[in-house]
Amino acid sequence: MSWSHGHQHKGMCRRGMTDAEESLYVNTHTICIVGTGYVGLVTGACLAELGHRVTCLDIDEQKIALLRSGRLPIYEPGLDELVARNVACGRLTFTTCYKEALRDVEFVFIAVNTPAGANGEADLRYVRAAAESIGRALSPDHPHIVTIVNKSTVPIGTGDLVERIVARWAPPGVRFRVVSNPEFLREGAAIHDFMHPDRIVLGAADREAAEAVAELYAVLDCPVLITDLRTAEMIKYASNAFLATKISFINEVASICEQVGADVRKVAEGMGLDRRIGRAFLDAGLGWGGSCFPKDVQALTHMAAVYGAHPQLLRAVTQINRDQRLRVIRWLREALGILDESVIALLGLSFKPNTDDVREAPALDIARMLLQEGAHVRGYDPVAGERARAALPELVVCASALEAVQGADAAVLVTEWDEFRTLDLHVVRSLMRRPVLVDGRNVYSPEAARRAGLEYYAIGGGRRAAPAPANAVAVGV
Repeated sequence: MSWSHGHQHKGMCRRGMTDAEESLYVNTHTICIVGTGYVGLVTGACLAELGHRVTCLDIDEQKIALLRSGRLPIYEPGLDELVARNVACGRLTFTTCYKEALRDVEFVFIAVNTPAGANGEADLRYVRAAAESIGRALSPDHPHIVTIVNKSTVPIGTGDLVERIVARWAPPGVRFRVVSNPEFLREGAAIHDFMHPDRIVLGAADREAAEAVAELYAVLDCPVLITDLRTAEMIKYASNAFLATKISFINEVASICEQVGADVRKVAEGMGLDRRIGRAFLDAGLGWGGSCFPKDVQALTHMAAVYGAHPQLLRAVTQINRDQRLRVIRWLREALGILDESVIALLGLSFKPNTDDVREAPALDIARMLLQEGAHVRGYDPVAGERARAALPELVVCASALEAVQGADAAVLVTEWDEFRTLDLHVVRSLMRRPVLVDGRNVYSPEAARRAGLEYYAIGGGRRAAPAPANAVAVGV
């Protein structure tokens, strides 16, 4: 099923238009978004940008106060401008009150956190609480059949659970239905991904309910897949698990490349030219982190085991990812010997570029292991420094990359921010006490590192590059 409409999204403010005039531009609806994290806030702002009237709800009063003051609780490129524009237009508001948010609403999106539990299972306490609060806030005289949309990544069967909870707490006569609408947003590119989706997946027992949600996205020309609830929920988990598997696969290949003297960068390039494989997610490095891949792979592994399946591949994917962090420690031991009292600089602290998210960040895993061995660990990140400091107070957060490497025994490129790509490696070498550079994202060329006088380690780069002799002629990076 594919939706194609003639409307062109302009991103303009239509303040002053009558409802009739605005309806000529887009079929507008009233929406409540429960949760103002990455998914909730991006979804709310983007739906408002499409012309809908959106209220973002969160029980965290400080977060709502921050949003009402014009500040954002998260960093996402372009989101501050998008929120400000739609608040000014009157299409986007914020509240902590369910009764207020659900008054006359047509759609309620649940976009709350689903953290990993003790055994890898998804913790649904926030989903349960949201479903209960929605049920309590609805009334039998509500003017619409309310469509409750699960946007959070949730275990298979959660759509049925939400329906049962809402029905348990709602007064008799309340009309509602449940749809699964998993998100596929990349942190750092979330607005682009929302506005230019590869597909929209909707699961429901009632096809009419799914088509009503599809209408919210009508101006976005993309395929729409309508399934049952459980299939839609599985599509999200399967998609993330496959991408994580692709990353772990190339990291396993990188380990082999190091042993046989091959260059994993060229291997990935050659593989990617095959249309059946594709180049995306074939960058060898320190593995995946963030809020999605780790917990989603764990949750799918847990669900498989609970239902009697044997998820050996998923377990291997996770183990390979853990091993990538350990590889850095092994290289540092090889280069420096005992790490006690050594000074290590980590370049990049967020789990990926263009975000301040440090959840499951490779940098923090590496920092904790180094601290346990008695090393002094410094770090720099363009935007995630404060979040990293809060997550790991023992980490010394610096104001620049050059400050971090000053007097360091080794530098580790952890997150491939663009500003690190343009570092002058000769300057980096001149500031360091010892010339060890671990390139955890294969950003630099071994030749450039060698010319700068650095002892260079790279993921899957074959034999490591020793520094050029002291009397060698230095040339540009």
